[in-house]
Amino acid sequence: MNERKTYYSFHDIPFASKSSFNSSIQQSGIKFSKQEIVHILIAITVLTIAFSFAFAPYPPFSHFDAVITYIPISFIAIVTAFFCHEMAHKYVGQKFGYWSEFRMYTQGLLIALFLGIFVGIVFAAPGAVQIFGRPKKDEMGKISTAGPSTNLLLGLIFFVIWTLSDGMISSMSFYVSYINIFLALFNLLPFGPLDGLKIFIWRKEVWGLLIGLDLIILLMLLGLFP
Repeated sequence: MNERKTYYSFHDIPFASKSSFNSSIQQSGIKFSKQEIVHILIAITVLTIAFSFAFAPYPPFSHFDAVITYIPISFIAIVTAFFCHEMAHKYVGQKFGYWSEFRMYTQGLLIALFLGIFVGIVFAAPGAVQIFGRPKKDEMGKISTAGPSTNLLLGLIFFVIWTLSDGMISSMSFYVSYINIFLALFNLLPFGPLDGLKIFIWRKEVWGLLIGLDLIILLMLLGLFP
């Protein structure tokens, strides 16, 4: 019997319930299980709360009105940066015929919530799309590229909106662009279980192009690039 190979799209973190997948069934097109939908909704809710507290002035409980104000900004940022990233991995994985589903990481979500509320920073390991099968080198590269590329595209779109708008829309666009670009940069690092290492092994020129574009947009967001 072939040994099952697991691909973690976001973080190489322990999941306790691998048996909940039926790895012998292949999928085509993007499909969701009920359990996956529940996990996605929980992860988005927890991360939205965590980022809303982290964005607010410290201590956040003394500025609860700011926390409420940041909820829609955090929600849009999480949906674009986290959800779209993971769904890009899922979509490409399923297009190749692999069983692909998101599973939340409860401990990581609790840590993110605690840090966001009480420390004012968010280190998020919310979960990942798990892809069961034996991806070829080019399939692995394309699956890995999908997530950071999606963040890069969304970061660029919201960067343009930021430069052309003002007020609340401008502030929201800046945060959403920054989070997407930063997440793309982090995932493009060619180390450990991150997407960057898989892309670098697959095609170094693709990795170089993605990280180069990402750095340019990040420097422009920070006002360090003309």
